[in-house]
Amino acid sequence: MTATSRPLADATVVITGASSGIGRAAAEELGRRGARVAVLGRDADRTRDVAASITNAEPFVADFASLADVRRVSSELLERFDRIDVLANNAGGLVSRRTQTVDGHEKTFQVNHLAPFLLTRLLLPRLRETAAAGHPVTVIATGSVANRWGRLRLDDLDSRARPWLGGWQAYGSAKTAVLLGTRELARRTRGSGITAYAFHPGFVTTSFGADSWMLRLGNALGNGGLGITPETGAVPLIELASAAIPPAPSGTYFDGLVPNGRTSGAARDDTLASRLWGVSEKLVDLEVVTD
Repeated sequence: MTATSRPLADATVVITGASSGIGRAAAEELGRRGARVAVLGRDADRTRDVAASITNAEPFVADFASLADVRRVSSELLERFDRIDVLANNAGGLVSRRTQTVDGHEKTFQVNHLAPFLLTRLLLPRLRETAAAGHPVTVIATGSVANRWGRLRLDDLDSRARPWLGGWQAYGSAKTAVLLGTRELARRTRGSGITAYAFHPGFVTTSFGADSWMLRLGNALGNGGLGITPETGAVPLIELASAAIPPAPSGTYFDGLVPNGRTSGAARDDTLASRLWGVSEKLVDLEVVTD
């Protein structure tokens, strides 16, 4: 990825999962570059601490395991900001034990796809308004190479009919959904001034998957050095958010800084992307929009 950075002094950047890891690293760097940053996290204390450490930032607290929380924080963001230039859907995670949310969905699917999808749909009118006013808008999703082993099934999005396998298959399926959502968002916003990208940050040493015995074992064997730092993992997010001109066609998936990263066939299926969008709208009780 090679791109000239755009001025961020008047830009508003919303980053989810920003209370730790690559979300925090990206929020801090984009704040240093002059952006107004909405720091959105689950843990109230950490989220407020991160926002307080950035010159022009505000905290917003929401747990993506609750769709009511997503609706509330969406309203707060819309009330606070009349312009949103960047939406970074970074929150997510691997759940090693099968867990159901208060909304009745499998937690991995909801936190990685359904909640970010709802947030994006609720903020989309403001994103369109921002772009129509002449300010380029970028929507960025944190994906994963795990999409390669995902087995996304529209008739079993909550993975009720399949073995759990430590949550890895459900995680891969959820990240397939993330890539499909990015492709469909790109299609639906074509020509509007909005671009959408997904990226794989690399294997980052954070609290991600902290309850997974596989990741704990890998870190132990690697003396804690199995992954890259959050600051390194955040670089693609930062560069996509800062790009003055689109670094690749809207809908592109980046592996690190390299466009057109390897994906499963399902993650490139535009028909599946369209169908998933419609199913997701129904699951979060939004009016289905067919265009």
